[in-house]
Amino acid sequence: MSDVTTTDLYEVTMAMSYLNEGMDAEATFSLFVRDLPPGRGFLVAAGLEPALDYLARFEVTEDDARVFAEALHRPPADLAPLVGLRFRGEVHAVPEGRLVLAGEPLLEVTAPLPQAQLVETYLLGQVCHQTAVASKAARCVLAARGTPVVDFSLRRSHGPQAGFQAARLGALVGFAGTSNVDAAVRLGLTASGTMAHSYIESFPSEETAFRAFARTHPGPITLLVDTYDTDRGVATAAEVLSELGRGPGCAIRLDSGDLGESARRARARLDATGLPEVRIIASGGLDEYAIDDLVRSEAPIDVFAVGSRVGVAADAPYLDAAYKLVAYDGRPVMKLSSAKATAPAPKQVYRRTGRPDVIALRDEPAPPDMEPLLRAVMRAGRRTGPPDSLASAHTRLEADLAALPEEARRIRDPRPPAPIASERQAELTAMVRARLVAGLGGAVTAPKREHPASDRP
Repeated sequence: MSDVTTTDLYEVTMAMSYLNEGMDAEATFSLFVRDLPPGRGFLVAAGLEPALDYLARFEVTEDDARVFAEALHRPPADLAPLVGLRFRGEVHAVPEGRLVLAGEPLLEVTAPLPQAQLVETYLLGQVCHQTAVASKAARCVLAARGTPVVDFSLRRSHGPQAGFQAARLGALVGFAGTSNVDAAVRLGLTASGTMAHSYIESFPSEETAFRAFARTHPGPITLLVDTYDTDRGVATAAEVLSELGRGPGCAIRLDSGDLGESARRARARLDATGLPEVRIIASGGLDEYAIDDLVRSEAPIDVFAVGSRVGVAADAPYLDAAYKLVAYDGRPVMKLSSAKATAPAPKQVYRRTGRPDVIALRDEPAPPDMEPLLRAVMRAGRRTGPPDSLASAHTRLEADLAALPEEARRIRDPRPPAPIASERQAELTAMVRARLVAGLGGAVTAPKREHPASDRP
């Protein structure tokens, strides 16, 4: 199955109707998050690079049309108008690594209406999943306060693709490595791994297992010490490493129990054995909250290995995101639905440290000394430049985090900044709303807006 058919059925039925009705004028759709998940003071924009790859290769083939026809129980000839349809639009987007807030577009697509509609599902899936995971991972780096964090999430991710994305996003936010071999090789990351409890259990004793592992791997090794009794495991590992002269670069891994207390006892044992250079790696259900507790307690942990909870963004695994039509054929449009009203027209977001972000119309002048967040990244279906790098995304993230108010960076009970709407944006929203209400005979209740629309910069 191709990327094109990885879509919701209603995208296909709407696109067919648009083509049948001759509705192929330019449309702009805005992808944004209505509200930040609980416990988040910011989001990290992510998923744009894979999304642009998808758009650049998007083309409905005859095979795709046959798949659509089968799903609709219609003859393939009925789907013939879709064959050959390619994405020829433009995209304005927030580059990966930048921080975004509720109501701010992560990307906007402008293209003939059938094209812009057909790509909705895939874009939402890419951007929302990766933004959620990147935001969780960035909070782990903040909580670690300089202690390295590595990605161990592959085995618990929602499939191989999600696992690859988690490794990539970990690198974007500053992780030191990943256990994912494929991601490490393809992305040029540091591969990181230890051993499993099954390895220890397959030998007659921990000591036998440790010595066997050392014989196979002459370089630095990491020994898992909590298969049976953690304190005895640490003592055995210290004895083996000391006897073999394998201290520098080596580590032990703690994976269960009271990690802080176990790390303190392990550090004391290693130091007493003359192995102060042997590091302590902690794993086992860690996320930013657990890391924050361990760091605050001054647990002597040298590396945090995060897996399940981070790779799936366990406490906020989805974003309340939307991909909404904001303009068609030069006409600004909006929803008036209760609790889900939108703001019309293509947009830009402006930022300056110490001031609220301003959500403005794309064509209005920038407020003084404010930086635009959205860039033109695709025109006529082609990228406007080479693919972005993880290093560049990480640099942007570090700069944005440094400028973010401390209360938004807090691990517990963060308070996100609130963007405001420009005066022109607010006026246009009010005008379009009045026009729509008049056309409906005034039978519309006051909505909760999905974009801020009444504040002024």
